[in-house]
Amino acid sequence: MKLRLGTRGSRLALIQTQSVADALIALGVDVDVTIIRTSGDHLAQVALADFGGKALFVKEIEEALLEGRADVGVHSLKDVPGVLPAGLCLAAFPRRADPRDCLVTRQAGGLGALPPGAVVGSSSPRRRVLLLSERPDLRVEPIRGNVETRLAKLASGAYDALVLAKAGLDRLGLVPAHASTLPVAQFVPAVGQGILGVEVRQDDREAQRLVAQLDDRATRIEAQAERAFLLRLGAGCHTAVAGHARLAGDEMTLTGVVASPDGATVLRSSVGGLAASSEALGQKLADELLERGARRLLESAETPP
Repeated sequence: MKLRLGTRGSRLALIQTQSVADALIALGVDVDVTIIRTSGDHLAQVALADFGGKALFVKEIEEALLEGRADVGVHSLKDVPGVLPAGLCLAAFPRRADPRDCLVTRQAGGLGALPPGAVVGSSSPRRRVLLLSERPDLRVEPIRGNVETRLAKLASGAYDALVLAKAGLDRLGLVPAHASTLPVAQFVPAVGQGILGVEVRQDDREAQRLVAQLDDRATRIEAQAERAFLLRLGAGCHTAVAGHARLAGDEMTLTGVVASPDGATVLRSSVGGLAASSEALGQKLADELLERGARRLLESAETPP
């Protein structure tokens, strides 16, 4: 059987998809990689939150799946909305890469060494509020483009620092001169950060069977908990939300953050329990934060000024 793998055309997306293709080839599957240009790629110079958020990076790939033009979609899981289109499912979560954020600066010293008023490039509401909660003097400005483009903007002096996903840098083989990994305790990662989501049609049993062989149990459990948390919150693309699960044997700890857009209010909480109850733990954490005022923060973030 031949599987057509749909992917974005960026270098990072192609590397991620090739890792899935190589794993399938090792199982004796014939694969073909198909590049699909997404709305997020077309809108390369605008704020994604104004046009539907990171879901724009998966929309056309999902349409290709539903229309039978592709058999498998390969996504960065943090771009995949909590609710999938009818007829599609996430059939595999390959082993998770490093979920942490990475601060890249033009000078050595890390976050503490940035001068007052330094300009940090990030279009993520989550990263913005977490930075401001540590350094309220910083100017966090939007930035778009692929990883290489962002690093070039940093080198040109347009920004003093960037925050990027460590997994993306690792997959691209990039080791910037002044890069420091940010601790998860303060900089809680995005839901699904470092995870690939492999999506197929629900009625394509053969594709599901083949792709399922790439699934990593620990990664699936963490992904289920984090996505259950996000879904229960009902968070939109304007919201500063973080959710990170850590599995240790049969036990899991899940940490969540919901913050106001300006970073003035940051709600954090953690829950622990059996990995077998991963989705219930995600829902429990969301309920706890909602009871503490997260609903008001989420509603204010989604309300136009």
